[in-house]
Amino acid sequence: MNDSPSAASPDAAADSPDLVHVMLGECDAADANAVFQVLGSHFTSDRADDVPRRGPGPRPDAWAGSYVVDHAPDQVAGVLLAGPVTADLQGGPVAVDRLRRTLAAAFGVETASAAAGDQEVDVQLRLTNA
Repeated sequence: MNDSPSAASPDAAADSPDLVHVMLGECDAADANAVFQVLGSHFTSDRADDVPRRGPGPRPDAWAGSYVVDHAPDQVAGVLLAGPVTADLQGGPVAVDRLRRTLAAAFGVETASAAAGDQEVDVQLRLTNA
């Protein structure tokens, strides 16, 4: 398998079993950006060059992106985080597992919760330094 992003865009793959929606929260913007950079270097995303920023006010920030996870990367570099990151993944079981394994290669990963349906799974992960 190759390590390069797929040519398919997340918009074109809206009904694809390879599409995974990722929501990051309970972290600072720099850590969210680190996670999105890891994912964006291996998978096609709707995020383009969008960098997470802290919003005004006391509300907690959350950032989202969609990824076409149509392959398993060969190598993923480890990345340091300032603090833990909560990552919610939603999509087809094979694609979610590929994305989870990619995150596990770059970070420490603990599964906080998981729910499976017929064609889609929801997984919440806690990412830390490996």
